[in-house]
Amino acid sequence: MPPRSEEPRRDAEGSRRGSSRGGGQRGTPPRAAAERDADPGLGGISDARAYTPRGRTVREGGAAAGTGRAEQRRTPRSNRSQDPFRPALQVLDGGRGAAGRAAGRPGRRDGGAARATVTRTVTDRTPRDEPPVTAPRRRVATREPRRGDHTPPRRPARKRPRPPRLADPGRRLRLGTALTLALFVAVGVRLVVLQTVDTPAYADGGLADRTRTVQLPAPRGAIFDRSGEAALAHSVEARYVYADPTRIVDIAATARALSPLLGIPASELAEKMKPRKRINGVDSQFEYLARGVDIDRAKEIMALKLPGIATHRDERREVPGGDLAANLIGFTSPDMVGLEGLEARFDDLLHGEDGQRVFEVGLGDLAAPIPGGYSSTTKAKPGSSVVLTIDRDLQYMVQRILSERMQQVQGSTGAAVVLDARTGEVLAQASHPTYNAAKPFPSEPTDREDAATSFIVDPGSVHKPITFGAALQEGVITADTSFPVANAIRKGDTWFRDTHQANGRRMSVAGMMAYSSNVGTIQIADKLGAERLLDYQRRFGLGKPTEVGMPGEASGRLLPVEEWSDSSHGSVPIGHSVDATPLQMAAAYAAIANDGTYIQPHLLKETIAPNGKRTPAPAPETRQVLSPDNAAALRTIMEAVTTVDDATGLAAAVPGYRVAGKTGTGWRLVDGKKQPGEVASFIGMAPAENPRYVIAVFVHSPSGGGGQISAPAFQDMMTFTLRHHRVPPSTEPAPTFTVFP
Repeated sequence: MPPRSEEPRRDAEGSRRGSSRGGGQRGTPPRAAAERDADPGLGGISDARAYTPRGRTVREGGAAAGTGRAEQRRTPRSNRSQDPFRPALQVLDGGRGAAGRAAGRPGRRDGGAARATVTRTVTDRTPRDEPPVTAPRRRVATREPRRGDHTPPRRPARKRPRPPRLADPGRRLRLGTALTLALFVAVGVRLVVLQTVDTPAYADGGLADRTRTVQLPAPRGAIFDRSGEAALAHSVEARYVYADPTRIVDIAATARALSPLLGIPASELAEKMKPRKRINGVDSQFEYLARGVDIDRAKEIMALKLPGIATHRDERREVPGGDLAANLIGFTSPDMVGLEGLEARFDDLLHGEDGQRVFEVGLGDLAAPIPGGYSSTTKAKPGSSVVLTIDRDLQYMVQRILSERMQQVQGSTGAAVVLDARTGEVLAQASHPTYNAAKPFPSEPTDREDAATSFIVDPGSVHKPITFGAALQEGVITADTSFPVANAIRKGDTWFRDTHQANGRRMSVAGMMAYSSNVGTIQIADKLGAERLLDYQRRFGLGKPTEVGMPGEASGRLLPVEEWSDSSHGSVPIGHSVDATPLQMAAAYAAIANDGTYIQPHLLKETIAPNGKRTPAPAPETRQVLSPDNAAALRTIMEAVTTVDDATGLAAAVPGYRVAGKTGTGWRLVDGKKQPGEVASFIGMAPAENPRYVIAVFVHSPSGGGGQISAPAFQDMMTFTLRHHRVPPSTEPAPTFTVFP
């Protein structure tokens, strides 16, 4: 860079340019220019350096010192008392006073050495020996402002253009810092959310890959007989054996080792052990091999230490009686779900709620619960138990008697029902054929049906007491009524005949009952009327399910009056064209035995909660069908069946007890179609003077011969029932009846 020249610079007009305060500057008043020309040492940077410590210039100081120069007028440009450079310039001049500099003497530093000072001046064109010419000052006379004069507006000061604003590094730094902090805050907030709020969701998302779930079966409630102590069906602790196909080394060898212990063919076990995939594409790690295995047998299996084979707690349903009340109780699936019978009907009460245990396990050979790992257990809630109205001992005897009697007839179906006439409780309900409820699957579906509620029959003559009872209640007949009875009667295109012919003689109503007169019963029904007969059929409980508690109970069917044909007026009163079940007919007879009050039959006595609380079953439906007097009169008429010579029910008489009942012969109906053979039945009550129990026996034999089974079977069942419950014998003999008065 070339050295700075000491020669004063020239302006655009060719004159040397000095300080901004120089006289040659355009726009400067002449007087001010002359004053600056008179003192060439001031006006540039020298003016700034000439400031006194107190903020006055050399001129101001000289005037104050009496140099003879008039005090000059201070202008805004010449007033630099507040110049910010003054203290610094004083230091540069060595701290000397302004007066010395005004005299043109160079300032010295503290060391005493003289310092050359360069002062920029503008050469005055006026000769030095002549005094400077000063322009005369123009005086302006003061005058009053005239009207109409306007003060010229003050010209606003012209602002210097602001230089372009350069980039501010500090602002950039602050902005970058703020953005960086915002980024870290956002990351920090997200981390806090992930660690606190979203942690459970992300943690649970991976549980399925490292946890195992084990079901904790809820103990199924038991089914007790009426005593609440003898279990007809209950659950016992057992074990299930399962395989993990992914861990089995030799499938064939493992199957051969387990076959004798589980009683399952090795080929079947090998098929279950084969590797397979679930629906989601994951390899199966659990396959049942056997359920309900005895605990001791499970220990033997575990002692073999077969890879991939394990056992766990299970439940097995046991029926101590085997086939005892099997058609009534039903059975469950291996998962303890009721499938048939009362097990299915009361499944909601019995099954309870299963629990489960979810725990974290390792992988491969370490597939065992991890100590301190994730573990969650939901306890199982045991099911409630039910207490039935069934008498275990009575059930056994009724079932045995029915089975023995049915052996006399091949390919037959039988049903027997024992009711408590005063309460409507079902004390026994047997079916033939039967099955072993502990091992139900080898049996046929027809063997597992409950005949008492699903066996639809055309009841036949056992329906006649309903017709007689309605006639008594409506006053159509009395116990002493008698009238001539022909050997046959025609209704429509059908003739109805009697097996015991009266040949037109007068016959008592007791004789009609004893000999089961079709003609006499039809004549009574004609006086009663079809509408009233249908009404009493419904009152006695026909035409709708008894709702005893058995699933799938048949409702039977009554023929509406508008559907009666001419022959229906003869068939309906004697029990034909009527669909009913053995239980429905037994309940109708129980109403006669209970002084005319119908009580809905029922099997459930009470329920027992897991905490031991007992809750009685809802009260059964009751209604009055006959008056007590008419019911007693009807029972007396029915005693003729077991006492009159050559009556139809002599085989049902029980020694020592008065028995009232009725025999019947009908048909079995399947899907509304009459089946081959006949249905022989007997329904009776004892003691007749004060009935305690009602027993109904129905036997269907395609080859015939049922009539020789039902009445004797009733006698055996009623005899045991009365003795079992210690009912005292009748104190008075049955009345003597006159058939043809």
